[in-house]
Amino acid sequence: METVMTKPIVVTDMKRKVQDILMAVSWRDFAGTYFQKSSSWFYHKMDGIDGNGGAGGFNQQEAEQMRNALMDLSSRIRRVAENI
Repeated sequence: METVMTKPIVVTDMKRKVQDILMAVSWRDFAGTYFQKSSSWFYHKMDGIDGNGGAGGFNQQEAEQMRNALMDLSSRIRRVAENI
């Protein structure tokens, strides 16, 4: 029987991916609301580093959580806009 080892997927360029909205979102609030983490934890993830300055980023589960959080935030913004 053969064992296949796969390397975990890590998104290290999230900051580039969200560049269009980078300055429009309070990432501190976003980190607390959607990840229940500190802003420094979140900024390290966005910059693709771990807490010790080494390589890091969003693992597959965190990247999916980020996607879902952005979708939720966009829905909230749309609802507010439609009520104006």
